Amino acid sequence: MDDRDIYEATVRAAEAGRRMALATVVRVKGSTPREAGSKMLIGADGGQIGTIGGGCGEAEVLEAAQQVLKTGVPKLVRVDLTDDVLSWSPAVCGGVMDVFVELIGRS
Repeated sequence: MDDRDIYEATVRAAEAGRRMALATVVRVKGSTPREAGSKMLIGADGGQIGTIGGGCGEAEVLEAAQQVLKTGVPKLVRVDLTDDVLSWSPAVCGGVMDVFVELIGRS
């Protein structure tokens, strides 16, 4: 899956008037699973195209996307992956990502 697939799916959703949420990593600090500019498209049914890194951080963004789909109000989500360095969690990358979630399609 590359950015072109996400762009094409975004255009198709907008042209069809389907409400989708587009999540874009806008800032990273430290070690993160994806770089700034990474995108994920989320449908009202919870389906997604692309990834911003997986794990509990992506789950936070998916939850925020559902709020954006309901309200139409964009949201900035801070995904903190710094946790305790001794944690067993594989989600501990040591960095922070800011993810902007916006509505695509008709309000």
